Amino acid sequence: MNRLLKSLFALALVAGFHQARAADPGITPTSILIGQSAAFSGPAMELGTEMRAGALAYFQAINAAGGINGRKIELRSLDDGYEPDRAAANTKKLIDDGVFLLFGYVGTPTSNASKPIFTASRVPFVGPFTGAESLRNPLNRYIFNIRASYFDETDKIVAQMTGQTLDKIAVFYQNDDYGKAGLAGVQRAMDKRNLKIVATGTVERNTVDVAAAVATIGKADPQAVVMISAYKSVAAFIKAMRAAGYNPQFMNVSFVGSKALASEAGPDGRGVGITQVVPFPWNVATPVVKDYQAQYTASTKKEDYSFTSLEGFISAKVLVEGLRRTGPDLTREKFIAAMENMRDVDVGGYLITFTPTSHSGSRFVELTVIGKDERFLR
Repeated sequence: MNRLLKSLFALALVAGFHQARAADPGITPTSILIGQSAAFSGPAMELGTEMRAGALAYFQAINAAGGINGRKIELRSLDDGYEPDRAAANTKKLIDDGVFLLFGYVGTPTSNASKPIFTASRVPFVGPFTGAESLRNPLNRYIFNIRASYFDETDKIVAQMTGQTLDKIAVFYQNDDYGKAGLAGVQRAMDKRNLKIVATGTVERNTVDVAAAVATIGKADPQAVVMISAYKSVAAFIKAMRAAGYNPQFMNVSFVGSKALASEAGPDGRGVGITQVVPFPWNVATPVVKDYQAQYTASTKKEDYSFTSLEGFISAKVLVEGLRRTGPDLTREKFIAAMENMRDVDVGGYLITFTPTSHSGSRFVELTVIGKDERFLR
């Protein structure tokens, strides 16, 4: 009898040991800890602030309704100032502190700097605010991109411009991974149409020194300029170009931060085009926009809706859907498997599909223009 009891006790210890090992970091019976590194200071801070605010609005609504299988989401956010070294340090800290996954990073250079760290640690990286190809190809099984790519956005821009017989196209870009990713997209779209980029000009990240770019691009007298930078430098470039007497059609990809650009550019921003990778934040006929407006206002007590905070909201909604589908036995590997089985999942008029061979959830792109009084037109 003693021998039997000892055997049962030993089996119970082994079972308990395996159960303890099965629980991944960041998971308790009542909580899920997720980590974020983004710009909450410096020239790109509105991007990080808005992305986080949109995500928090959804997480708070989920938590108020009891969470996911009884677990509430805790978002831990660290400031990287849109600098790669700080983002890498933040990523290491968040993983060392035991987050379950990483979410809502802002920027290509910061995401690229973090990639080797979360990949080596096998930590999922969900919904980064970037369309860079470096996070898509080759496939990294830990990265889940929710938005369309910069290749999708720049192809839409070039198609629109050439459709209006504006084929003298220049590129103003940030001299880093983000700017070069956008430049590659424009180049690809131009090659497809047997066209050449007429001029390029650069600006350093987190600066507004655009004089050299204005001189180089202005000399080529382009009909259109595709801009791949953050809102402060883009606004500075537009103002300087107009002041120098150049008035091409200015076009941006979504990362610029639409609301921040409209505010920063003021009257000079009127007529500037921007591709968007989420629905129009003021169109409540789209179910996800209606939910976003209600929950964002409840969370922030404001009605300052934007494309960036809507992207944060949608990204949070997709993440929560993945967590729900994983079930109560929440591990990183099971979460990845659940995400890879999402096919045409409708999160409110916005469809998401992931497969084991594609972690690009959406290809949605539409064009908007800054109109009068910093308002947006579709």
